Amino acid sequence: MACNDRFMVGAMENRGRPFALRLCALATSAGARALDLAFPPVCLACSAAVLTPDGLCPSCWGQLIPISRPFCPVLGLPFASDMGEGALSVQAIANPPPFARARSAVAYTDLARKLVSKMKYSDRPEIALFCARMMVSAGHELLGPDAVLVPVPLHPARQRERRYNQSSELARTIGRLAKCDLHTDLIVRHKRTIQQVGLNASQRARNVDGAFRVDPARLDRLGARRVVLVDDVLTTGATASAAAKALKRAGVSQVDVLSFARVVFDTDMTV
Repeated sequence: MACNDRFMVGAMENRGRPFALRLCALATSAGARALDLAFPPVCLACSAAVLTPDGLCPSCWGQLIPISRPFCPVLGLPFASDMGEGALSVQAIANPPPFARARSAVAYTDLARKLVSKMKYSDRPEIALFCARMMVSAGHELLGPDAVLVPVPLHPARQRERRYNQSSELARTIGRLAKCDLHTDLIVRHKRTIQQVGLNASQRARNVDGAFRVDPARLDRLGARRVVLVDDVLTTGATASAAAKALKRAGVSQVDVLSFARVVFDTDMTV
């Protein structure tokens, strides 16, 4: 369909609207077409041409592994087969976490690693929109009017180096999509830890132990609502657990965790 034809179809569809709204819709549509011509949308992962912005090409999309039921109701780890209602993973039984539930959108594959890396280190916060959409779907049972989104904070020095906190970008977008409140300053990372890359589970736990502190003054604004910690990747759960412990000690009744990706296989541990 030619551009002029599409413009006429849009005009016909908007005929019943007030003139000002129709004019605004037509101008927005024309502006979007002009932008697509000047800057064609590309895949967020490989930069191949795509039809719509802020998405993946079919090849890259096929490399994502969404996490869906059946999975552990506590840790969100996928089961190979349905274990029955209420069945927990071995990990959740052996080492119960301080948070109530964890949910993640996708398994931490090479493609998920690439997206997270671009979002964190390549000045691509717009990738948060794609990730947040998937997170809203995966974490729908965690989100609601009684939930407050709290991004896992960076140490101030590290945030100055990166210029933004990717978890805050995710939480901000999720809040807008799911209509949830957002508190970016409820919890602070007062201890500067070393990078977690290459550390095993016990090393990660020691590294972030005592790294978080809750601001009592800001805690009053929370009331009796649940906290949903938002992060990009859930690996061993050490960081989420340390943050959840700080919140629980401060008096938060329930803490859940929502991430874009999570490590499912041991070979994915190098994050």
